[in-house]
Amino acid sequence: MKIAEVRELSDKELLERIDAEKIALDQMVLSHSVTPLDNPVEIKKKRRTVARMLTELRQRELKK
Repeated sequence: MKIAEVRELSDKELLERIDAEKIALDQMVLSHSVTPLDNPVEIKKKRRTVARMLTELRQRELKK
């Protein structure tokens, strides 16, 4: 997810997406530990997406 897409989300939607992405990331890591993923770089991409969302959420908190 690009940062422009993250910025378009409302606060409520952003929180929901963060929760969903964290669950998906945990599931990917667990699956990868059992049987290696075809593309382990996806874990890195997912982790960075979560970080982007958390950064945007924190910037919004600081602006208020």
